Amino acid sequence: MSNNLISQSSNAKTSLQKSEKMTKGKSWVDLYLPETAQHYARLARMDKPIGTWLALWPCLWGIAFAANPGSLPDMKILSILSVWVFLIRGAGCTINDIFDRDFDKKVARTKLRPIASGALTRVQGIGFLVFQLILGIGILVEVNQLSQILGVLHLPLVMTYPLMKRITYWPQAYLGFAMNWGVLLGWASIKGNLYPTTLVVSMLFCGVFWTLAYDTIYAHQDKEDDIKVGVKSTALRLGDSTKKWVTVFSIACMCNLVLCGLVAKIGWPYYATLVVGSWQLIWQIWKIDLSSPEDCNKKFVSNWWFGAIIFVGIVYGQLIT
Repeated sequence: MSNNLISQSSNAKTSLQKSEKMTKGKSWVDLYLPETAQHYARLARMDKPIGTWLALWPCLWGIAFAANPGSLPDMKILSILSVWVFLIRGAGCTINDIFDRDFDKKVARTKLRPIASGALTRVQGIGFLVFQLILGIGILVEVNQLSQILGVLHLPLVMTYPLMKRITYWPQAYLGFAMNWGVLLGWASIKGNLYPTTLVVSMLFCGVFWTLAYDTIYAHQDKEDDIKVGVKSTALRLGDSTKKWVTVFSIACMCNLVLCGLVAKIGWPYYATLVVGSWQLIWQIWKIDLSSPEDCNKKFVSNWWFGAIIFVGIVYGQLIT
């Protein structure tokens, strides 16, 4: 009897271990969506939400800065623009995979992407792209006219970014404007204008420099494959000087954030969180192993915390202004 119980317990443990092994590394896309839908979800990178968050945080910064002193951010606008960022980020990933399908086949990290692997055709990718853009533009009817114009102007940046890696070693700078354009929409959707210009421009450029920092780290994952296929990046341009330049980008980001606070006359909690955010950036630079793709990805993903820290600081700073 006891032997049977031990055997059953052992079998149950073995089954549990097998189940955990099978699900390890799988996202909700793999676990809950039908196979056909999985391909489209992966094309939009729904299984890797960090890109959406990195595009969303600047948008939320703009909304929070635009809030009236003593008030929380407008939750309706926050929700609308969150959906916009989700759709447009997905569209950006889709156009990237359409343009880069031949490159992706030659890179270990990207060869299993839906179009590169043949799971979806180029025509299917284009159809999905149009679908996402229609939904995204439809969302803009809920915001004011200036925000609608800014949203439409955002699309060429998103659509042309994948081409930049073919012509310049600084595609990350171009990406910085594409990823952080939402800060303009966030501000304009509340204020209906882009004034004061110093504050708006500083918000945009703090995001651009932040993107230069984290995406240069991200690009070090693929530097060897990029050389083979002939595409460019700041990782290749900066090489062994990467840490020094990422430090410069991070300092420029923080300086712009300080300027934003001074122009907005925001409360002291904002500056306290800038200190915490600075330490998050310092930790990345200090600890990063640029020869390890796994560590580069880990540090890249950690930027979720930086975006969240700054957002919390803006919200609390506005509440006690």
